Amino acid sequence: MAMKLGIAALALAAVGGFALWGAGSTAPGMSALAPMAANAQETTAAVEVQDFGLGPVDAKVKVVEYASFTCPHCANFHSDVWPQLKAEYIDSGKIRFEYREVYFDRYGLWAAMMARCGGELRYFGITDILFDTQAEWAATDDPALVVENLKKIGRTAGMDDATLDACMKDGATAEALVAHFETNFKADGIEGTPSFMINGVKHSNMTYADMKAVLDAELAK
Repeated sequence: MAMKLGIAALALAAVGGFALWGAGSTAPGMSALAPMAANAQETTAAVEVQDFGLGPVDAKVKVVEYASFTCPHCANFHSDVWPQLKAEYIDSGKIRFEYREVYFDRYGLWAAMMARCGGELRYFGITDILFDTQAEWAATDDPALVVENLKKIGRTAGMDDATLDACMKDGATAEALVAHFETNFKADGIEGTPSFMINGVKHSNMTYADMKAVLDAELAK
C-alpha cells in the first residue's frame, strides 16, 4: 500500500465522513478526498500524540510495529504471531513493544480514533478486537455501517455513545494523528504493513520464527 493523501485531506475524510453518513451519502473514493482538503477548517489546537506500548520502557530491545487496522496482512500477523510474541517476549518483560498506526484510508483512521478513546489501558484490548473482527467491521463500503460497527466495539470496551462520538469527531486529533503517522512513516522508510523497527532496524512482515531469531540476537548482545 502507498500513502497518497496529505494530512488535511485524510483528516477531513475522517471527521467529514460523519456528516456524510449522517446525511445518507456514500463514501467518496480516495482520489476524491484531496480536493476536499481545501475546505478543511484550520485547527490551532496542539494535540500530543502518544505511541501506546507494552513491556518495560527500559527494555534492552524495543520493537515498533507499523500496522493498519484495515490491513489483512496485519490481521494475519495479529492472529498468527502476536499471541506467542506477547507471551514469550512482552509479558516476560524481555522487550518493549510499541504500536504505530498507519492510515491508508479513513476507516483505519476512524478505528484508531475509537481505540485511542479508551486510553492506554484499554487500547490493546480494543486492537485485539479490531484485528480479530476486521473481516466483519470493515467489510462494507457503507461508512455509516463502519461507524456503527466501530461504536459497537467501543461499547464492548465500556465506552458510551457520547464519549465515542466526541472522540471520533475530533478534527484536531485526526489531523495530529495523520501528521504523526506521516512524519514517522517517512523517517523510518516504511513501505508496507506490517513493518517493524527492532532497535532501530527496519524489518518487513515476519513469521514468528524470523522475529524470534532477530529478538534473540538483540537480547544476546
